[in-house]
Amino acid sequence: MVDRDLELDRNWFKLLNKLEKTIGKRQAGLNGVLFLIGVQELGRGAKAFSKEDKKDLMHIAICKVLSLSGFYELEGLDEEGWPHWKSTKKLPNINIAEQENLLKMHVIEYFEQEIGIRIH
Repeated sequence: MVDRDLELDRNWFKLLNKLEKTIGKRQAGLNGVLFLIGVQELGRGAKAFSKEDKKDLMHIAICKVLSLSGFYELEGLDEEGWPHWKSTKKLPNINIAEQENLLKMHVIEYFEQEIGIRIH
């Protein structure tokens, strides 16, 4: 378990470093990276987003990365082009630290599979 956590931490910092080189600034942890994924998935580029939009972008990102393990499925886009997801299987009952690790693992997988950034 400790070895797996250490490997996750190493891969997470590798991802943050690669994103910093690509984007030109360090992301503010998991939330910052999830925001980037949400913007990417929305497909409208960088622009000013309202507080509500930012919350929705984070939700899009979480659903997208967890869809890689079948927890969510894309239902479609609304009239404004925002993706909507439906839950397809129950998330495990885990504590906050384990939830964060689950998201980090899926975020790394997202960048490897969807964006083509090699982490491992």
